Amino acid sequence: MKRIFFSLQALAILLGAAGCHDALLNMEPESILTTTNYFRSSSEVNKAVIGIYSNLQARRMSDYVLMEAPSDNLYMSTNSPIAGAGDIDGLTVTPDNNVVAGFWESNYAGIYRANQVLLNIDKPTDYTGNAKNQFIGEAKFMRALFYFDMVRAFGAVPLVTTQISIEEARNQRRASVDDVYNLIISDLKDAVDKLPLAAAMEKGRASKGAATALLGKVYIYRKDYANAKDLLNKAANDFGYNLVPNFATMWNPATEDNSEIIFTMKYVESVNGQTLSTAFIPNGGVYNIVERGVETALPSWSLNKLYVAGDKRKANTITDLVVSPTAPNDPPVFYPYVSKFANKHLYNTSGLDIPVIRYADVLLLQAEALYNTNDKAGALTALNKVRERAFGDASHNYTAADIAAPADFLDKLLLERQLELAFEGERWFDLVRTGKFLTVMTKEERLYVPANNAAQTVTLTPQSYMAVFPVPQRQIDQYNPGVMDQNEGYKK
Repeated sequence: MKRIFFSLQALAILLGAAGCHDALLNMEPESILTTTNYFRSSSEVNKAVIGIYSNLQARRMSDYVLMEAPSDNLYMSTNSPIAGAGDIDGLTVTPDNNVVAGFWESNYAGIYRANQVLLNIDKPTDYTGNAKNQFIGEAKFMRALFYFDMVRAFGAVPLVTTQISIEEARNQRRASVDDVYNLIISDLKDAVDKLPLAAAMEKGRASKGAATALLGKVYIYRKDYANAKDLLNKAANDFGYNLVPNFATMWNPATEDNSEIIFTMKYVESVNGQTLSTAFIPNGGVYNIVERGVETALPSWSLNKLYVAGDKRKANTITDLVVSPTAPNDPPVFYPYVSKFANKHLYNTSGLDIPVIRYADVLLLQAEALYNTNDKAGALTALNKVRERAFGDASHNYTAADIAAPADFLDKLLLERQLELAFEGERWFDLVRTGKFLTVMTKEERLYVPANNAAQTVTLTPQSYMAVFPVPQRQIDQYNPGVMDQNEGYKK
C-alpha cells in the first residue's frame, strides 16, 4: 500500500498538504491557503501531516552524500554531478558547501510543517476515534527525527517549536545540544504514548513501534544505556518485528513491506519515484535493471574486502564488475557498484522504498545497550541474530571470547553495523558517536586493482572538530550580526 504518497506532487505551497478528489473539484487557489483558512477539518490536518513526511521522502534519497560519503563505505565518483560532494568525501567541507546547506534547509522545512500541525491541531472539531492523538504523535515523531538528524550533523542548532516572526527568527540563537535532545526525547515519549500500532496505520506512516525504536536509538547516542535497553528491548520484542530469512527480501519492491521494516520512506515508480536506485548505477547502465546510470558514488575497497565468503549480504549490497581493458597492454579494471537499491526501474524514478529504521538496526542497538548494562550474554544473542541471518547458520557466530573486552565488543559491533547497514545512512554517525572517525578515516582504500593486488589509497586528515559539519554560511548571513555563530574549526 502506497496510497498516502500518491498525491505528494500536489503539495500546497505553504502547508505541504496533498491534493484529493474534492480539492480538484472545488479548487482553492494555493496563494490564499494560510494557517487561518486551513486546518478546518480532520481531513486537512491529515493532509498536512502527510506533507511533513514529504520532506523526509525528498531528502532521504540523497542522504548518502552526508551520511556515507565522509565514511569509509563510499567515495564520490569523478562523474558525480553533485556540487560540494567531493569536499564532504575528502573531509574538506566548508561553510559554503551546498549539500550541507540543503540538508539544513530541508530539515527546517520539515520542522516548520510539523510545528504548523501541532500549533493548529485544536482547530478542527470533527476528529473521530484516536485521529487527533495520531496526528499529534506523527508530527512529534517527525519533528524529533528531523531534530535528531540536525543535532547529529551540526551539534547545537536553533530550537523552534512556535510561530515566530522574521525578526524573531533573525535573533534566534542556537540551543545547546542537551536542550535539543531534551525536545527530541520529550516529543518521542509523547509519540510513543499517542501513536497506534503499525497494524492500524497505513504503510509509510510512523507507529508506536517506530517511535519506541527511535527513542531507544536516541538514548544510545546519549549513552543512556539503561533507558536505551528498556526501549530497545520493547522495540525488539513487543511489536511483532522480525528479521526476514532472506536479506534480499528488503530490496525488492514486491516484498519490501515485511516484518523487518519499522519505518520507511515509500516511493512509486514514475509517479513519485526515488533517484537513489539510479544514482549508484554505472554510466552505461546494468542489463535488466536500468538502461543508464548516474554513477555518483562507488563502494570503497575498505568496505568491500570486509565481506567474507558465505556472507549473503554481499550480493545485495555490492556487485563486483571487472571492466575489460581499453588498450591491449592495460590490465582489467575492478569496478564495483552499489547494488543494494538496484531494482529494475525506469531512469531516476524507482519505486523501491528506502528504509529509515529496520529491525536489524534495532537488534544491533539492543546489543550495544545490553553490553553496556553488563548483560554480555544478551548482547551476544542480539548480535548473533543478525550474524546468523547473514550466513544462514550459526557457523560464523561470535563467541564470548570475541567480545571479552569493551574495545573488542565495539569493534565487532561496528563491523556488523557496517556490513549490515551499508549505504543506509548509519556509518558516518556511528564513527562519530564512538570517536572512531579520528582513526578509521586517516585513510580510505577506494578502487582495487587486481593486477597489482592493491587498492588506490587516499590519505585523509580527520580532526576532532569534524564530528559536526559547519553551519551553512548562507544561514549565518540571514541572521542579525553576531547571533548565529560558526562551529569551531570552520570559522573564517
